[in-house]
Amino acid sequence: MASIANVRAFQAVRGYSTASSVKVPLVLHGIEGRYATALYTSAAKRSALDAVDADLKQVKRVVEKDSKLREFLENPTINRIEKKKGVQQMLSAGKYNELTKNFFDTLAENGRLYDTIKIINSYGSLMSAGRGEVQVTITSAQPLENKDVEKVKGYLQKSSLIGAKQTLIVSNKVNPAILGGLVVEFGDKTIDLSVSSKVNKLNHLLTEAI
Repeated sequence: MASIANVRAFQAVRGYSTASSVKVPLVLHGIEGRYATALYTSAAKRSALDAVDADLKQVKRVVEKDSKLREFLENPTINRIEKKKGVQQMLSAGKYNELTKNFFDTLAENGRLYDTIKIINSYGSLMSAGRGEVQVTITSAQPLENKDVEKVKGYLQKSSLIGAKQTLIVSNKVNPAILGGLVVEFGDKTIDLSVSSKVNKLNHLLTEAI
């Protein structure tokens, strides 16, 4: 099934992925990543990266504010023709780039509108990477003070893991389940310094010893 989905994804975005000379700043995986990458390359070719980015942010705001619209996009029982009409009506209420309109038509025709938010987020990741930004998530058992966030940020910035021209965009996520310590995630890397991780390793060692 996964291979069929991938083929359909490539077919769906074939009209957007002709910009072979465009250097994509980040490799994304999954169906939403393929759609976002195809849109990014097409927008880059047309010098419309920022315009499309602004469009997608506006669409995201509209969808997140309107629960009925979100339900409409995510409802699998509504046929593709009705969804296409609905999304065209939504876009007609604003001044959207023609590329954005065509892209959402493609999503509707291929039954991928339920992935709208994921695709928008993926496109945002590409834009962020293109600006040299690195999204960093620091997970802690309790909210961190700003000075602690800045301290972790400083350590990362000085490390070999981050390029000299890259800018760190740091956010703090709270998850009491880690018990204590920190889990730092950026790109495809994870630094797990949590207490729960240490406990799990200890349990594993004890289990093997029995």
